[in-house]
Amino acid sequence: MSITLDRARIAELTEREAARLNERTTASRDMYERASKHLSGGVASSYQLRDPWPIYIAKGSGPKVWDVDGNEMWDFHNGFGSMVQGHAHPAIGAAIAARYPQGTHFGCPTEDDVVVADDLAARFGLPKWRYTNSGSEATMDAIRIARAFTGRDTVMKIFGSYHGHHDTVMVSIGVEYDKIGDRENLASLSYGAGIPQSVVDMTVAVPFNDAGAMERRIERLTAEGRKPACVIMEAAMMNLGVVLPEPGYLEAVRDITRRHGIVLIFDEVKTGLCIAPGGATEKFGVTPDMVTLAKALGGGLPSGAIGGSEEVMAVVEDGSVYQVGTYNGNPLTMAAARASLEEVLTPEAYAHLDRLNDRIVKGCQAVVDKYDLPGYAVGIGSKGCVTFSTKKVVDYETFKENQDAALADLAWLYNLNRGIFMTPGREEEWTLSVTHTDEAIDAYIAVFDQLAAELTA
Repeated sequence: MSITLDRARIAELTEREAARLNERTTASRDMYERASKHLSGGVASSYQLRDPWPIYIAKGSGPKVWDVDGNEMWDFHNGFGSMVQGHAHPAIGAAIAARYPQGTHFGCPTEDDVVVADDLAARFGLPKWRYTNSGSEATMDAIRIARAFTGRDTVMKIFGSYHGHHDTVMVSIGVEYDKIGDRENLASLSYGAGIPQSVVDMTVAVPFNDAGAMERRIERLTAEGRKPACVIMEAAMMNLGVVLPEPGYLEAVRDITRRHGIVLIFDEVKTGLCIAPGGATEKFGVTPDMVTLAKALGGGLPSGAIGGSEEVMAVVEDGSVYQVGTYNGNPLTMAAARASLEEVLTPEAYAHLDRLNDRIVKGCQAVVDKYDLPGYAVGIGSKGCVTFSTKKVVDYETFKENQDAALADLAWLYNLNRGIFMTPGREEEWTLSVTHTDEAIDAYIAVFDQLAAELTA
């Protein structure tokens, strides 16, 4: 039974840590003032925002980053989970350096496109691949392919999951608890302005870890003449911290979609290449009809990919679907991806990541147990987090109902002030890289122990 934390103490520590961070990041403050003149909001993406100013990074090397104030930090942020290779990996740097004098863009295929596709096919067990330049493009194109293949328009997703910033999937994310709706008929709500209501209405969300609710919604939609073209989902949710699939859930989803003739898309933008050589597809042993990749694929360069079965990808090969992009398969990106796959993300690298993640999860859980904190540690592959909840989070509803948002916000500030760079937002998780060491893991656990001690003093 966990203790009841003093809310006033959490607020007091949060105020103290926020003030301390502001004092330590005055160069970021100055850069924010400069950036705000012509860079909208002072950042390149809204997810980089922070009040009162964002943290501007100057450089990274291996498992560390330095901000413009010179603060040195162990990097558990890793570019929103992209840099599982670590920063400035020499093997990837050498590949980029070798490629540059040979030309970096032609708008034509190169040999590395072929080599990377062969590697991905072997890792994920899907024979046909195409490239994009981001995760958003990958999920957008995958949905279009699924719609063309089935001749249907409706898209089904998991409530609370993020699949990129195109209109179709900017639905039912970041919803307040009292607006989620009935579990059997969850609400379709736009994530921000500028998304047509007609698009929102074509996207239907269902709860994670509840195959029965998914099938019942599919049956009702079918009766309405709106059978989904696809189900797009993360096999393990990676934007509620980490929420793993319950035993048998993914197998049930695979069976349901197959019986109803619905394309199953695993969005592996966060899990692909990060939790196993073949991502969640390999880790959980369930093969979807399509997989989308990005983030870690390019070793730090913009990248994305779509893998699919012969049957589904036939609509691309026969010209029915125009899957296009000027920079798709860009030679510089493909050189980096090839080097990453062949020289960095090796079996030995995954064994290293598994060992480190086991160490950090066990270490954090030991801190939770030592201080009777309301929470638990969870991880898989290079990913993990401490979920501040007295109940196990299995879907978006239990996340919003139980997660201690204030404590999560405090933990982010506390980490940053002590040399632990984490992804901002209580929905995020840590990402380890192949360059992380026991020293980095021990530093993370030590800071968590320090926070726990202050919380419970």
